[in-house]
Amino acid sequence: MRVKTLVLAALSLCGGIAGPACGDAVVDWNEIAQAAIVTGRPGPIGAVDSALIQVAVHDAVQAIDQRFEPYHVEVKGAQGSRSAAAAAAAHAVLVGIYPAQAVTLDATYFNYLAAHGLTNDPGLLVGEKVAAGILPLRRADPNPLPPPFTGGTGIGQWRPTPSFLGNPPAPPSGAPMAVHWMAGFDPFTLTGPTRFRADPPPALTSERYRRDYDEVKKLGSFASTDRTPAQKDIAYFYTDNFLAQWNRALRGIATNHLRRTGDSARLFALANLATADALITSWDSKKFYFVWRPITAINEGDNDGNPHTVGDPAWQPLINNPNYPDYTSGANNVTGAMTRTLSLFFGRDRLTFDVTTLAPLAIQKTRTYNRFSDAAEDVVEARIYLGIHFRFADTAARKQGHQVAEWAFEHFLLPLDRHDHHKHGRKDD
Repeated sequence: MRVKTLVLAALSLCGGIAGPACGDAVVDWNEIAQAAIVTGRPGPIGAVDSALIQVAVHDAVQAIDQRFEPYHVEVKGAQGSRSAAAAAAAHAVLVGIYPAQAVTLDATYFNYLAAHGLTNDPGLLVGEKVAAGILPLRRADPNPLPPPFTGGTGIGQWRPTPSFLGNPPAPPSGAPMAVHWMAGFDPFTLTGPTRFRADPPPALTSERYRRDYDEVKKLGSFASTDRTPAQKDIAYFYTDNFLAQWNRALRGIATNHLRRTGDSARLFALANLATADALITSWDSKKFYFVWRPITAINEGDNDGNPHTVGDPAWQPLINNPNYPDYTSGANNVTGAMTRTLSLFFGRDRLTFDVTTLAPLAIQKTRTYNRFSDAAEDVVEARIYLGIHFRFADTAARKQGHQVAEWAFEHFLLPLDRHDHHKHGRKDD
């Protein structure tokens, strides 16, 4: 019942506080959707569901708003409230992809419509029509699932990693690569999953590899005495669910900086499209190169052919590794895609916004940034402090996220009137 609880809390808040985002269906239904995704398809693959939901919301709103290109569905002669269209589109897509949650989602939906006076709004039909056209675009898991992917046992090759007690989060020890088939998914905006495949990682015998090896060995160790308390806290801060974490940030940004429903719908769609395609791109690179994680590299450091890397068979990272290869970092693909989308959308890097975390080990739960790029840089550092990525995997991923976001922004959901690009105007429904 978590989805219903979330929206009822939001409705209660809107009943008592007047504010620019109160009653913004795009923001409200993004929160509902993210809660449903955590239950329905948690982990990296949830990003493709999030993109599907947000493009449905965008197309439904734009059918009425008529300011930006739709992603896929046009509804001629659309009438009604933008809020009704957004709610109906989000609800119908959610029920379509998570039928097991239909009872809870239906209750949330009808309560939402009643609380906002939308029960008989003609915009509901618009949203339902859009959802019917968007649902066939879903990226479903293959059936039957392909055999597990476990990489290799050669020098430099990823293989399933161990988990340690007292070292959260903890995927099963020795788990194969998670959702490895996502590497072959058809992207939403790119010509294919290899469009922005990363360049090869540095050779194990290179100075770049030695430098990044020593850095993560020193700062990412579970027992590190070189990592400062502040570095440890920012590391834990970014162990939250990245999709949920960045969509929370988007909700805060939309609340504080946008006044029109169509602008919110477009921002959420662009950001989630870029994130989904950045993760597909990351998974392509991960599976293609299958580079070992620092724990394997450092445990095997005396056997890697580089005389300047000193091995430590007992070394372990601050947290357990997610069960997929190092190169490139999924977290930095997400963050790169989100932050670059935001800078393009607002036409600048500088903007004050908050990122929050639900990570239990993080002491500081909210961080305020003045630049999107500063948040992206923190995530690069955080994955090193956690001991789960080499710097070269983080920076290559951030570059991929930027490339995907730029491509999506330049080719999709463009203003119908190019002069309308940065007009956020009055608040509408």
